[in-house]
Amino acid sequence: MRRSIKGFTLLELLTVLTIIAILSTIALVGYQYKVKTAREAVLRENLFQINHALEQHRSDRGRYPSSLSALVDLGYLRSIPIDPMTNSRETWQTETEPSDPDAPNQELGIWRVRSGSSDTGENGIPYNEWGG
Repeated sequence: MRRSIKGFTLLELLTVLTIIAILSTIALVGYQYKVKTAREAVLRENLFQINHALEQHRSDRGRYPSSLSALVDLGYLRSIPIDPMTNSRETWQTETEPSDPDAPNQELGIWRVRSGSSDTGENGIPYNEWGG
């Protein structure tokens, strides 16, 4: 008389583990893609808000601010946003306005801000070349 032993064979266990590994790999890739696109959306919004505040400052005061902290001090921004690609407020790249040939000694202000990351976005353009 033979007893029937209940359980799974090694082949069945390996098959299930392989399927789980494949599904988790697919889920991880999808998750990483969604995280990247969400960070890019935050970057777009932060660039828009900072550059819009720069333009508001120029419209109100007739010139661009000399630093990003001036936007906070004067109430154009609550705080300097974090660059989501570098996770820092300190890595924003600022561009000063072109000098005016009629006023060569005029203090130049910041007229554009870009990300401090040189990584490439989903659109194929490096983050530090994105405009606001």
